[in-house]
Amino acid sequence: MKAKEVRELSAEEITQRIKDEEHDLDVLTFQHAIAQLEDPMVLRRKRREVARLKTILKQKQTAAA
Repeated sequence: MKAKEVRELSAEEITQRIKDEEHDLDVLTFQHAIAQLEDPMVLRRKRREVARLKTILKQKQTAAA
């Protein structure tokens, strides 16, 4: 999801997406520890997606304050 698309979401929706993405990242990390992933780059993409979501959420919170 692009940053522009994330900015259109509400803070609650972003928070829910963060929880979902972090859960997916935990599952993928566990799978990677057990066996080789087909595409190990998915870990990097998930980490960056979580960081992007957290950054935009923080920006929304500071703009509201």
